[in-house]
Amino acid sequence: MEIIKIREHNEIAGKAALWFHSKWKVPILEYKESIQKCLNQEESVPQWYVAVENTEIIGGLGIIENDFHNRKDLSPNLCALYVEQEYRGKGIAGKLLDYACKDMSSFGIDTLYLVTDHTSFYEKYGWSFLCMVQEEGGSNMIRMYVHRK
Repeated sequence: MEIIKIREHNEIAGKAALWFHSKWKVPILEYKESIQKCLNQEESVPQWYVAVENTEIIGGLGIIENDFHNRKDLSPNLCALYVEQEYRGKGIAGKLLDYACKDMSSFGIDTLYLVTDHTSFYEKYGWSFLCMVQEEGGSNMIRMYVHRK
């Protein structure tokens, strides 16, 4: 298994956009545009990462400004973490989280946030519950976590 920075591998950009779309049902155009900004390397955010085995994407995540919540001050956000079912329980999510945090630190970004409905998963990887935030365009509240280097 290898973790790839999409900004260094534009040949996988389209495949990655389709893969993330298939997992999260966010419009594929959103992923394509965000990944293109990552490839342009004009700013440190957004960034996208995939775990690959035998040329197949088996996991991935992104770093974006805001993951559809009302707390625009809590940025940037880790988003779209997903590992294929058959690869779960092998530490791939933890490796992706660690890799992305270290890579963002290389840009001078030492604090990341994420929203999730999971409890007790991210804590294993150094994340801490911060507060509840309101989902964008709705009244649902969701858990916000923080990771500081």
